[in-house]
Amino acid sequence: MKLSSLHTPILCLSLLALAACSGKGKDQGPPKMPTPTVGVVKAQLQSTTLNKDLVGRLSAFRSADVRARVSGLLLKRTYKEGTDVKQGQLLFQIDPATYKAALDSSLANLTSAKATYTNAHVVAERDRSLIPQGYISHAQLDSDEATERTAAAAIQQAQAAVASARINLDYTKVVSPIDGRAGQQQLTEGAIVGNGTADTGSSSTLLTTVDQLDPLYVNFTMSATDMSTMQQAQSAGTVHLADQNKTTVQITLPDGTKYGQQGTLDFSDTSVNATTGAINLRALVPNPQHQLLPGMYVTLSANLGQQNNVFLIPQQALQRDIAGAYVLVVDPDSKVQRKDVTTSTTSGNNWIVTAGLSAGDQVIVSGVQGVQPGAPAQASPWQPAADSTSAQGGHSADQQ
Repeated sequence: MKLSSLHTPILCLSLLALAACSGKGKDQGPPKMPTPTVGVVKAQLQSTTLNKDLVGRLSAFRSADVRARVSGLLLKRTYKEGTDVKQGQLLFQIDPATYKAALDSSLANLTSAKATYTNAHVVAERDRSLIPQGYISHAQLDSDEATERTAAAAIQQAQAAVASARINLDYTKVVSPIDGRAGQQQLTEGAIVGNGTADTGSSSTLLTTVDQLDPLYVNFTMSATDMSTMQQAQSAGTVHLADQNKTTVQITLPDGTKYGQQGTLDFSDTSVNATTGAINLRALVPNPQHQLLPGMYVTLSANLGQQNNVFLIPQQALQRDIAGAYVLVVDPDSKVQRKDVTTSTTSGNNWIVTAGLSAGDQVIVSGVQGVQPGAPAQASPWQPAADSTSAQGGHSADQQ
């Protein structure tokens, strides 16, 4: 009896505690998720440089083939391959013996022609002095004067032969036509070289090549579609294209570093290449240290002018799906909205947005993964340096 009496109050207290706990749970309900905080930037209309990323290939400013201009035996090379040479510097020597003999023969013929002319001139002068006295006939005078003229013409012919022989002798000394860097020799000493003739259709023998490396050309192309789009945008006033001599080019080297000096556009073709559908362009790039070499492929950014009334949006704010590019914004009611946008290209770490946004839109940059269109969000100014911290904070808020 005493044991039963003791258990009864304890049981009552347990039931009262359970009832109290049950009532408390019904009053509070499930815990609410906090509103996520996102980093935003305010969209503002502005102007920016119009850059186009392209691929180009470097070529020498001037490139000269050094060829044999006379036939003969190649005696020696007088330059070091791969070194800089000056215009007029001797590069190769062809055996001059034959051409020196030809020059000596021409000089002898010239001397003979001059002697013949001297004799003919003396006879003609004597006849001209005797004709008034009637000592000789006019026919004799005419004949002697004709001989004099023939002798004078023979002198001119001999002088031309001497000049030709001297030129051929000079051609045995093969010199550099320009200042530049001389390449590898194509023939060794002892080879027979030829000057080529139109009759046989053969070409003169290539001995080496000299390239001028400062400055260099960078050749690249732009699609006709892109060029047409920019010209239409210029007509609409949204793009201002730079003059050709003001268009600059920034080269990026194959290792990813930027080249120290900018180039300037100096040529734009007037027609579209029928094979590629692109327009050929060319820029002139300083190369005083010979860091760039002909034949290299490089990436380049061409500054083609200025783009007006566009939005610069951080790249991490732009999303893409099957419908296209879009951004998420926080509206005045603190709700997330999706806005489909049109982009053209990048400028630094920003996308250039040309359509789809309005001035003052709060574009979400950090915390994008923690929100959905239609859901609430608390906007906070985005700080680039704290982007990773903000993104982590957004995920933590979602998890709580």
